[in-house]
Amino acid sequence: MSGLISVDDARRALAPHVLDAGEETIGINAALGRILARDALAGTTAPPADVSAMDGYAVRLEDTKDTGSQLRVTGEIPAGTLPAHAIGPGEAMRIFTGAPLPDGADHILIQEEAERSGDQIRVTVPQTAHQHIRKAGRDFSAGDVLVPAGTCLAPADLGLTAAGNNATVTVRRRPLVAILPGGNELLPPGSVLSPGKIIDSNSAALAALVRSWGGEALTPGIAGDSVAAIRAMIDAVKEADLILPVGGASVGDYDYMKAAFTEAGADILFSGIAVRPGKPTWFARLGQQRVLGLPGNPASAFVCAQLFLRPLMMSTAGSANVFEAALETGLSKAGFRETYLRAVSRQQDGQTIVAPLADQDSSLLRPLQTANCLIRRMPNAPACAAGDTVECVKLD
Repeated sequence: MSGLISVDDARRALAPHVLDAGEETIGINAALGRILARDALAGTTAPPADVSAMDGYAVRLEDTKDTGSQLRVTGEIPAGTLPAHAIGPGEAMRIFTGAPLPDGADHILIQEEAERSGDQIRVTVPQTAHQHIRKAGRDFSAGDVLVPAGTCLAPADLGLTAAGNNATVTVRRRPLVAILPGGNELLPPGSVLSPGKIIDSNSAALAALVRSWGGEALTPGIAGDSVAAIRAMIDAVKEADLILPVGGASVGDYDYMKAAFTEAGADILFSGIAVRPGKPTWFARLGQQRVLGLPGNPASAFVCAQLFLRPLMMSTAGSANVFEAALETGLSKAGFRETYLRAVSRQQDGQTIVAPLADQDSSLLRPLQTANCLIRRMPNAPACAAGDTVECVKLD
């Protein structure tokens, strides 16, 4: 597809190519932050029986309604054991928190409301209602859905899953994303800089986004500015589900990245988007691999990753967080391309307020460190006044 397409058309073009890396079953101790592919079901009931919620005595309520009532203690039930026998009228069994009630008991007389002497207890506070019993299945029953599919597993989810007697969970496999920065001017972080060289910051930022969105990042190095060098990199990342070429348009208009991928057999689905920043963004299929080309300017690459990479990874990243906010300051009439302004949103008097950053230069990283969202401006949108509502996209 030649020419620039709109942001909405680009997203529609990407929709059939959302990454689905399949499923894998892993131990719950390795599952923090993973996306659950199948419901986590309870393999047991909790509590499995009526159990005591307090230390005290398992009794019949009708035997404890009067101060001074005497009961005979016929045994003891520590947590983790079963009652040796039932209780009858005038009887009690010493019981501890979490232990199952004996047959015949319908109340727990807490130890603070009884006095014991030998095998006898005396009720010191009259009991008026059934208390201190956790009923069987109060937390969950066998077969219940404990955590639904699609959940990003948090510590509480894993604790609940383990309580349901699950040692493993089935999660979405992490898609492998290869990041290929292009440009003879690039050096890896930690290098000694020489004139004309710059540090590659895109690999670190994009790899972090990929990992935060549930993927695994592969960073084989800097591809350089030749078709042969880029082809070698393409061959080295054949196991990747998605390739992210970054930059690669050298002196003049010749695009070494697209040329190398085309030579490798890629089918270019679109080759530019009418968006600012991010006009050079392109997308292709190379066999089973997806290829999302991003601009080389660091801020442009970061913004376009939020807008176009995240939708490709939505099975593990989730959908974008779009919200509305009131402008703190006015905006001038928009240009002819859809524009995303780096901005800061905050809560004020129960309302979400947003203000664009003063410096929107696509080569600068400092503003990205400050920004927490993007303001979406449609092509040729009229000027906005302070207080007007605008659409925003949360930045990860």
